[in-house]
Amino acid sequence: MKIPEGIKYSKDHEWVKMEGNLAYLGITDYAQDSLGDIVFIELPAEGDVLASGQPMGVVESVKAASDVYMPLSGTVKKVNNVLLDNPESINKDPYDSWMIAVEPTDASELETLLDHVEYKKLCAKL
Repeated sequence: MKIPEGIKYSKDHEWVKMEGNLAYLGITDYAQDSLGDIVFIELPAEGDVLASGQPMGVVESVKAASDVYMPLSGTVKKVNNVLLDNPESINKDPYDSWMIAVEPTDASELETLLDHVEYKKLCAKL
């Protein structure tokens, strides 16, 4: 299981990578592995304002459908529309397959997320 350094993780298995003033969000390797083969994805629209803990989309696999939650609050600035036609890309490389990019409304929320060491410990308990 891949857990890259330099990005943040939520306890709900989402990742956050800051690039400039945008936070790129996706699901972790643990999450995609647990779901299995991903066959469908639903994402919010550009301009949507979403709060931390609120669903930001749905990922459906051959096993189950699962909500994906916002790890931090923000305004959606970009949507990775490539995933809508190729949701299986998440299974190949979840850290390259970002779902949305948001402009965070409260940068301090990043401090509530886990680093790679803390996330690895969380996954080891599951």
